[in-house]
Amino acid sequence: MRSMPEDVQDAFGAALLDVEYGDVPEGARAYGEGLPKEILKIAEDDDGNTYRAAYTVAFAGVAYVLAVFQKKSKTGNETPKTDKARVLERYKAAKAHYESTYAKLFRKQK
Repeated sequence: MRSMPEDVQDAFGAALLDVEYGDVPEGARAYGEGLPKEILKIAEDDDGNTYRAAYTVAFAGVAYVLAVFQKKSKTGNETPKTDKARVLERYKAAKAHYESTYAKLFRKQK
């Protein structure tokens, strides 16, 4: 994220802080494009470029930032397949990490 324009960093930082506090950032929505509905995205435009942050709050008490990148679509508005594949792979890794690290803890608190 540090390689992105400062305004984009600020916008994503504020939005992800909202996520951390359990709020839904303005403009956040399901990623769509064939990805699981638990994956959400935030989009930000700067100087003619579009940037995206993909995250999930699908697991109790934890938010995972899955990817932050500049969208470089070759056709239309769709995210390139390599970016979507990376987001999906990281979602699966986050799910596994949650199950091995936090799931028992949060189940005990109920």
